[in-house]
Amino acid sequence: MSRFLLLGLVALWAGLTSPLAGEARILKVLPHWLDAQGRHALQPSLYERDAYQAKLRTEPSLARGLRYDVHWKVPKPAADGLTLRIELRSGAGSGAHSVTLEGPAKPGWFGRGWTRLKLSDEQFQTLGQVTAWRATLRRGDVEVAEEKSFLW
Repeated sequence: MSRFLLLGLVALWAGLTSPLAGEARILKVLPHWLDAQGRHALQPSLYERDAYQAKLRTEPSLARGLRYDVHWKVPKPAADGLTLRIELRSGAGSGAHSVTLEGPAKPGWFGRGWTRLKLSDEQFQTLGQVTAWRATLRRGDVEVAEEKSFLW
């Protein structure tokens, strides 16, 4: 009986510590169109947010900005000194534009965090319709995690 108890405790310990260990990852990249007041939603509801985002996408005259919310995780001991970088591309050929945004990545509980990066008004006007993006989590010049869009 004590063997089964010991085996159960080891399995429980492994199950609880495995989310804390592992490699750095970018879990989710959410682009949000912003209106003239800087809002990405009118109500605090996912349904309302999605409906408002669809309206801003279909009526570009209402959109005044763009923000990227990035959810990421790193092993807790290696969570200091991180930077999140998003590279955006628009257009093709000689009319192509690119913009790079950077910001500090401050981890919360369990080494996870959200970082928000917003295009300036000038960058938004210059860039136009984003066709591809690439998000990287960096420590100095070393890339520790990457997520990119299909067209990158």
